[in-house]
Amino acid sequence: MNTSTDTPGGAAQRIAPVIEQFLGGPPPVRIRMWDDTETGPEDAPTVHVRSRRALRRLLWEPGELGLAEAYISGDIDIADDLADGLRAMRRASREQGLRAPRPTVADRLRAAGTALRLGAAGPRPPVPAARAGLRGALHSKARDRAAISHHYDLSNAFYSLLLDETMAYSCGYWTSDAPGYGPADAQRDKLELICRKLDLEPGARLLDIGCGWGSLTLHAAARHGVRVTAVTLAAEQAAHVRREVEARDLGELVEVHHRDYRDIAGLPGFRGGYDAVSAVEMGEHVGDAEYPAFAALLHSVLRPRGRALVQQMSRGTTAPGGGAFIESYIAPDMHMRPLGETVGLLEGAGLEVRDVESMREHYVLTVEAWHRTLEERWPEFVALVGEETARVWRLYLVGGALAFEERRMGVDQILSVRPDAGGAAGLPATRHGWYPVPGAVPGQRGDADAAPADAGRGPAAGQ
Repeated sequence: MNTSTDTPGGAAQRIAPVIEQFLGGPPPVRIRMWDDTETGPEDAPTVHVRSRRALRRLLWEPGELGLAEAYISGDIDIADDLADGLRAMRRASREQGLRAPRPTVADRLRAAGTALRLGAAGPRPPVPAARAGLRGALHSKARDRAAISHHYDLSNAFYSLLLDETMAYSCGYWTSDAPGYGPADAQRDKLELICRKLDLEPGARLLDIGCGWGSLTLHAAARHGVRVTAVTLAAEQAAHVRREVEARDLGELVEVHHRDYRDIAGLPGFRGGYDAVSAVEMGEHVGDAEYPAFAALLHSVLRPRGRALVQQMSRGTTAPGGGAFIESYIAPDMHMRPLGETVGLLEGAGLEVRDVESMREHYVLTVEAWHRTLEERWPEFVALVGEETARVWRLYLVGGALAFEERRMGVDQILSVRPDAGGAAGLPATRHGWYPVPGAVPGQRGDADAAPADAGRGPAAGQ
């Protein structure tokens, strides 16, 4: 039941009709205005509109982005846990069947009139400093460099605070729910799973495209004796990986290149010289029009029977990007597509897709772990990057976990191979030996080879 506890002239009473008009029905949350008047269901999460500037933001930027920027700037807040609040709002919207109508000119004029009467009309509020401001042609090398830098060059100190000691900024593989098993274990199990799927043995050559802070590069070199060529477009990442290579005395096995993936043609062994190639959550940054050339690159660097592993997020055809907030504040120019389309593009480049493993539920666990760290160490994050950027990341992590939980986004490991001239792939007949056993030392093959093919895989495992 919709109720209002405001006085006749209160802000909540005046704004309630506008909210219903723009939502297509009564609000699914309790709304408390800056004058402490309220409207909406009493048993719902409470959204606190702290200032008139929040309304002004929504007048200038209606929809998701305006709401996000009002939250980032502190003009609105959710009184309860943000994740619970967003989940409740989405559930209520589904149950009520809310479908926001396209506002007419008359609707906008009425909203502007209400804002004027509430003292909320005025010039456009300043855009939060954390918003990306990219220029140039979409997916040009310069623009891609700026997009990657916006997100990944925030600072190594920030990511060191957020991530576990593996510095893996991608979906983990949670093989156990035993006490003491945590994010670092899930990441090591993911890295080991990739190494096993790629059949990495001592002396093998791996091209790690979009190597991040080097989690796979360092694991493959240190645990499996693999010679790794690591490529990243982010300067902070390249510097970090080089320091780790030196600290771990892996210089004879690892070379790090700070460059665009399109500029790796001059690397030694580029044409058919690699036993394996990996792209872990890098393909989302490639772009739709550019992906066929990217898939062709994966094929060209591999020797016959060489393997490629792409770990990549997916989304439906109606929402291929990350959404207005994600694309403005987190990952500009991101493009995701349905899983089947990515498989088709890899096959179109001459690769044979041999295995696809969904990890969607694993990403819920992974992102929730990052969010817990953010909340537990909130003062440190604020001191490091400021309140606005910290709120950007809170909204990003909470919204991301919900997107995977509700199947609005997915993530998959796609294993493919470059067959030889006779069509042979060189893969084993079964998945036997791929899956790490919890508690085993990563890099020791015997533990899995002696176990059943599904040994050690917890209830959250993707297949």
